[in-house]
Amino acid sequence: MKTKDKLLACLIISFFSILTSCSNKDSKNIAISSVKTENKTASTTQAFQPNKKFNDYWYAGEAEISSYNLEQSRYGETRNGTAVLIYVTEPFLENKQVKADNNNPTNINVLKLNRTKNFTTGIYPYSIMQSTFYPIANNQHAIKVSCSIQEWCGHVYTQLNNREQFEIDSHSYFENQADNNFKLDKNILENELWTQLRIDPKSLPTGKINIIPSLEFIRLKHDPLKAYEVSATLDTGSYTLNYPSLKRKLTINFNPEFPYEILNWEENINGDITKATRLKTIKSAYWSKKSKKDEVLRETLLLQ
Repeated sequence: MKTKDKLLACLIISFFSILTSCSNKDSKNIAISSVKTENKTASTTQAFQPNKKFNDYWYAGEAEISSYNLEQSRYGETRNGTAVLIYVTEPFLENKQVKADNNNPTNINVLKLNRTKNFTTGIYPYSIMQSTFYPIANNQHAIKVSCSIQEWCGHVYTQLNNREQFEIDSHSYFENQADNNFKLDKNILENELWTQLRIDPKSLPTGKINIIPSLEFIRLKHDPLKAYEVSATLDTGSYTLNYPSLKRKLTINFNPEFPYEILNWEENINGDITKATRLKTIKSAYWSKKSKKDEVLRETLLLQ
């Protein structure tokens, strides 16, 4: 009996050892699976690596300036005007979130877009400018976006800073929009897509996604600044954002070959259509073109 008891005890111990061993093995598998998932996620956000063609074009000490014939819908009528897209690379300070004055290893290389519109409504003019500072690494949101609109009734300004959340600083001459500071959870910014496209159009987000509309649109329509559901599609040389709840559709048409210049765009807001068609593109260090003789460049851009 003693021998049988010993045998039984050994069998029981062996059985529980096997169970414990299986349990540990499963835990290891779960841990390994989690690591693989994290690695996979990390691999989708790898930094963009500029090639020689990219560097030769964007780091030649010049900006790319494109002029557009603008047909702007405002107050139910189409207004004729001009739009200009100015793309240029800059060193950017992450903490202060402004252009760096000096070279520093901690500077972030950004592709900046200054997007302007000028048109008139009856007797008075509109001037709109949006600025986007987007990391060339193409693996994070724009660091900063701003928008200002001036017309004879007054002027408004919105600035978004990318920190732990999106920090919004907003000012207006309208009473119910006067001075506001608030935060938003991070989402795709429509403003940043215009720069992301120029780096790598294949990286543009598609499908059912949430996007914060352009600051210009929010200001002109007085809609809440937040993320909205969007259906995004990318075809050869064309990118479309459809906002069902806003009854808004934006289509950007671009050259499918590098450097992916923007040829035209169309915005349809509940049947009111705004169009911009490219007139001319030049490369220029425009910041040094300050004399009267340089005004000929505006004629080249068909802005005179």
